[in-house]
Amino acid sequence: MSGGRPDYFLGVDGGGTGCRARIEDADGTVLGQGLSGPATTRLGIDAAWASISRAFDAAVEEAGFGPDETARVSAGIGLAGIGRKGALEALRAIAHPFASIDFVSDGVGACLGAHSGQDGAIVIAGTGSIGLGFVKGRDLRVGGYGFPISDEGSGADLGLKAVQLALRAHDDRHERTPLLAEVMQRFEDDPMEAVAWMDRASATDYAVLAPMVMRHADQGDPAGRRIVQGAAEQIDTLVRVLFEKGAPRVTLLGGLASPLEPWLAPDVRRRLKPADGDAVSGAIILAKRALSV
Repeated sequence: MSGGRPDYFLGVDGGGTGCRARIEDADGTVLGQGLSGPATTRLGIDAAWASISRAFDAAVEEAGFGPDETARVSAGIGLAGIGRKGALEALRAIAHPFASIDFVSDGVGACLGAHSGQDGAIVIAGTGSIGLGFVKGRDLRVGGYGFPISDEGSGADLGLKAVQLALRAHDDRHERTPLLAEVMQRFEDDPMEAVAWMDRASATDYAVLAPMVMRHADQGDPAGRRIVQGAAEQIDTLVRVLFEKGAPRVTLLGGLASPLEPWLAPDVRRRLKPADGDAVSGAIILAKRALSV
């Protein structure tokens, strides 16, 4: 260490679909990167930490670090599901090889990266949806309480709406459209197949239908347009409420961000700010902040 301060910084973004790690020096030069599978406390603390470890081990190896260099690393970890009861305490109890380590949710990590650590907010539109941020020491949160009771405007929500309308169309309670026909084809045109699927389907399973919904909406399908317009209105609301709560800037992130943006209201689109950096950048900002505590 230089003057007792870490020389290197590790950022990890652990999400439900994968985990990314990056090591930088104090000047921001990337020294090593690593990838692994899903890292979320939903899989259990041990499984989440194992995925995080595989990602940072790969970054450490690419950087060519031995034990001495690794001990001079300050680490920041953004992890999905860290709000689950007992998760943070369990993670902090795990032995690690670094000079320091700190944890936040993957959403907070993404927000730190999007605004270079400054006050601001993000709306994530992916499998789920949520609005979150921080302003003058206050945490902001809007929505994101989990599918199906929340996560409006998300990929899972798009899929759910498509299945609902497809079943109505099957019963002649709604106009049959190409989108709704394609949805029912997935269930062999049998509502009971849809019921059997529903009994075991997760939010991710519903979100798999989202690209189909977007494709048909972009092609003018009336049902697809109705579903996507409704989702866009929900995202509009999340953005506007964050501004009302004092966020000076809002960024739209997630797998649905680009497909949905053209459907957003003009005033919302004008006010959105591009992200400065990614969630790994945010985790590195977290690691650097540990030095000033």
